[in-house]
Amino acid sequence: MTDFTYAVDADGVATITWDVKAKSMNVMSTAGFELLDSLIDKALADPAVKGVILTSGKKDFAGGMDLNVIAQMRAGGAQAIFDGVMQMHHVLRKIERAGMDPKTKKGGKPIVAALPGTALGIGYELPLSCHRIIAADNSKAKIGLPEIMVGIFPGAGGTTRLVRKLGAMMAAPFLLEGKLSDPKSAKAAGLVDEVVAPEDLLARAKEWVLTAKDADLVKPWDDKGYKMPGGAPYHPAGFMTFVGASAMIMGKTMGVYPAARALLSAAYEGALVPFDTALKIEARWFTSVLMNPSSSAMIRSLFINKEALEKGANRPKVADQTVRKLGVIGAGMMGAGIAYVSANAGIDVVLIDASQEAADRGKSHSADLLDKGMKRGKVTQAKKDETLARITATTDYAALNGCDLIVEAVFEDPKVKADVTAKVDAATGPDTIFATNTSTLPITSLSKASARPANFIGIHFFSPVDKMNLVEIIRGKDTSDTAVAKALDYVRQIRKTPIVVNDARFFYANRCIIPYINEGIRMVAEGVEPALVENAAKLVGMPLGPLQLVDETSIDLGVKIAKATRAAMGDAYPDGAVDEVLFWMADKGRMGKKSNAGFYSYDATGKREGLWDGLSTQYPTAAEQPDLTTVQHRLLMAQVLEAVRALEDGVLTDIREGDVGAILGWGFSPWSGGPFSWLDIIGAARAVEICDHLTAAHGARFTAPKMLRDMAAKGEGFYALSSGTKAA
Repeated sequence: MTDFTYAVDADGVATITWDVKAKSMNVMSTAGFELLDSLIDKALADPAVKGVILTSGKKDFAGGMDLNVIAQMRAGGAQAIFDGVMQMHHVLRKIERAGMDPKTKKGGKPIVAALPGTALGIGYELPLSCHRIIAADNSKAKIGLPEIMVGIFPGAGGTTRLVRKLGAMMAAPFLLEGKLSDPKSAKAAGLVDEVVAPEDLLARAKEWVLTAKDADLVKPWDDKGYKMPGGAPYHPAGFMTFVGASAMIMGKTMGVYPAARALLSAAYEGALVPFDTALKIEARWFTSVLMNPSSSAMIRSLFINKEALEKGANRPKVADQTVRKLGVIGAGMMGAGIAYVSANAGIDVVLIDASQEAADRGKSHSADLLDKGMKRGKVTQAKKDETLARITATTDYAALNGCDLIVEAVFEDPKVKADVTAKVDAATGPDTIFATNTSTLPITSLSKASARPANFIGIHFFSPVDKMNLVEIIRGKDTSDTAVAKALDYVRQIRKTPIVVNDARFFYANRCIIPYINEGIRMVAEGVEPALVENAAKLVGMPLGPLQLVDETSIDLGVKIAKATRAAMGDAYPDGAVDEVLFWMADKGRMGKKSNAGFYSYDATGKREGLWDGLSTQYPTAAEQPDLTTVQHRLLMAQVLEAVRALEDGVLTDIREGDVGAILGWGFSPWSGGPFSWLDIIGAARAVEICDHLTAAHGARFTAPKMLRDMAAKGEGFYALSSGTKAA
């Protein structure tokens, strides 16, 4: 084991260097923690050692805990988790007390954390136990505790120490929101003690070790008379803080994220007792969260599987397809957004539109976004100039010469797309890959306009492009492995998360989103109170209710999709009841947020005011309303059953992509880990039971797919069935 190395210089300063050889970033393992423990013992026992510097041999300090450790602890059950966490507390507490006399608090050895770069999770909890934290002035570094974002919370003392260090109110953004800070911002917030030039980091750390006094080693919570900043829960100010925090958590999470509630419980209960007891309380709540299936599902989808997809888990085995020069056809909001994220990633971009004015307007979108970044201090003038210089705005297709990937982002009209395809074919070479950005049009049909259908692929960006992390790649019937690899490598370059699906109407994401919207509208037509529909969705973890979502995407788009789908499906079209509502809204001129009138009312500035009361005149609410759980089951199953059917039909080939795509694409209840994870949590048998009940009450659209019914009969789950390459 060489995760940590130990050296003592001539001045008696020991340096423990964290450098996990097999990883690009340090992560903590069980063996690594044991080695660190032994090295701390060695330093404390050696009379020649005056103090310790804890640093990294890499450009960053650490990325967190090795998730295999968490998996191993969970496999051993609650007692194994609790014991493992308490052992971590023991080591970190040893660092914190550093051999000092427990009564006089004198005689300890100073231990300083010297952070060259990013320090996340346990990579920040470890420095928190040290007597001083010195960070290098590295603008790319991120410091903080992001655990809440993947379904857990800081359980190695981070919660207890940060609340005692900053107070509950000031610690809340870093604990409850997973806020990350660059070193200077971290210093301003009190997360680190000093920020120095990178070349001075170790020298300054050594200087502090050699000059530290006994008083510098005693943490505030170990000092007599300690009072929590902002007040403890029984203090008037502290009481208001914790009451407010509880309300804030419920408002933001709707009570469906167990980690947020557990974190607040650990902070509140821990603030009422001595520090070491608080650590034990934190460990108990952390154990509770890890034993919750929501935690493992979120970690699997939002960390393990997301990372695997970003690293090319399903990439065809062909040569590197890094994009050197990109052509973007269509400089509207989608095309302009694609040009921006590409240029920002260092790719040269040719942005083409029918008029020079339109092309220039598309380029100005990048300038606007960069200006916003400059106002926030995230972008320099040099970075702005460099990014804009990569974008050539023109009307001339000849400028596409040398482009190895073209992304077409024109109107969702097959004729317009066919015309652009022909022009691009004439202006580019035989190896150029052509990607059409579409959310609904079948790729195989669109590829008929191309002279090179093997080079034709679909790339579905989500709007706004600069903010949405998911990209849906659609393989047509004739699409080659090289085209798929090119699309995947491009998505990796622009630092987004890809999923690859096979061609079918609506692909995967919209196939699931549209039934969700339709089910909400259908309930309004049935007389279900619109507020019940919207709040039921939010209370089960959906970021937007279906009525707000259709307002955001625009009602006229819904009408257009409905007409096209009806034309394609004929008598099999199932959503006539939905169309009645949509078409009536469109006839009223209520096109959604863009027209300041939809299912919701808006003020003159476009701010949403509340559900439109005119709905009840056309669709009166029924005297008897369904219970909350039934509404939630209808909204969830409308999405989940389509996900299963997509897997059955071969549109989706990997459940990891189904779960990650659902969460990142349309915000499917992140606490669940995604539709397939949710089905595994409740069990296939329970899912079929819900389906049968809904089918009897509301129709055949809720019929359980054969795959799900077969799994229920055999007592199987999706992830248990998947091979090692299909499930993490």
